[in-house]
Amino acid sequence: MTAFHQNITILGSTGSIGTSTLDVIARHPDRYRVYALTAATQVEILLQQCQVFSPRYAVMASAPHAAQLAARVKALGLPVQVLAGDRALCEVSSDPEVHAVMAAIVGAAGLAPSLAAAQAGKKLLLANKEALVVGGELFMRAVREGGATLLPIDSEHSAVFQSLPEDHATWERRVEKIVLTASGGPFRQRDPQTLHLVTPEEACAHPNWVMGRKISVDSATMMNKALEVIEARYLFGLAPAQIEVVIHPQSVIHSMVQYHDRSVVAQLGTPDMRVPIAYGLSWPERIASGAAALDFSTLGALSFEKPDDQRFPGLRLAWESLAGPVGTTAVLNAANEVAVAAFLDRRLRFDQIHAVNHATLGAMSPSKPVGLGDLMAIDAEARAVAGTVVARCAA
Repeated sequence: MTAFHQNITILGSTGSIGTSTLDVIARHPDRYRVYALTAATQVEILLQQCQVFSPRYAVMASAPHAAQLAARVKALGLPVQVLAGDRALCEVSSDPEVHAVMAAIVGAAGLAPSLAAAQAGKKLLLANKEALVVGGELFMRAVREGGATLLPIDSEHSAVFQSLPEDHATWERRVEKIVLTASGGPFRQRDPQTLHLVTPEEACAHPNWVMGRKISVDSATMMNKALEVIEARYLFGLAPAQIEVVIHPQSVIHSMVQYHDRSVVAQLGTPDMRVPIAYGLSWPERIASGAAALDFSTLGALSFEKPDDQRFPGLRLAWESLAGPVGTTAVLNAANEVAVAAFLDRRLRFDQIHAVNHATLGAMSPSKPVGLGDLMAIDAEARAVAGTVVARCAA
């Protein structure tokens, strides 16, 4: 066995999950080697990462950005091969020399390379919840047929995974439900009648976590929790009715499992994504993450609240979409991406995000997808419908 016995591809290395993954990897140079890094548009950040970690491949989403990166890599004499496009993303995710793939590309764009990693039987660290929200059972079938190991990186799903019995076969007869915790975001106590005044800057100011703009807005609307409910349904094979959401503002308990005897097992930790990342990288072992330890003597009270339907109307769309035809969850995801982008571009009010999502779901009844092409077709149609709704709202 060589010193670098796990080659890692990081899809979305310039985002918050990607940079946290690199921080953990840097703490364990004897265990991990960065094999490939990918980014959408952040040429300068990816160049800096290439200088520090010397990956074999660096992939940009577009050819023009790849050309910029390639010129800088060549000028510095770095031994990094620069690639571009969706096909390259899939190649560095399924390369025979890759042991594990961190899937951290935001949105539906991360589905194809995540699917490629699953089909190639990789250890797949899934931080892109949309892969399951869009892919659903099709994605899980690829995991099973490819012999992949799927490990959730979202703090909530990692917490559930750590709190479940190790023997998957016993889950059904032992587990009553899972409880996903939510911080409540920046508007947990805000008057719902004022939400139409929310600015992108306010929505992106999360009280506990440092995240990208899109996921920060999703946290503010609690659509991130709606997507996590859908993800949990497929990850853990539970019925939608067995998934509950509770607001826990301190973000110390990351999620819980309630068993049939009514005992509850929870996973606690500081709100630092390096904890689930380190667990995913080292599973079934545990390694140092760099996160601070909980100090129970100064922790203070832990509180819990039921989500307010008036303040967070998007949350219920999780169960509504799961009750619809297969593919409906992909419609919800696409509509939400369009709506959030419009809000961040100041073309849509914050309170209209839910209106776009709800209207798009009501306008579509997708046919059952049998492959990636079908999922992408549903995604494209939903984006078109949502775009029309956004234009109507903005008129």
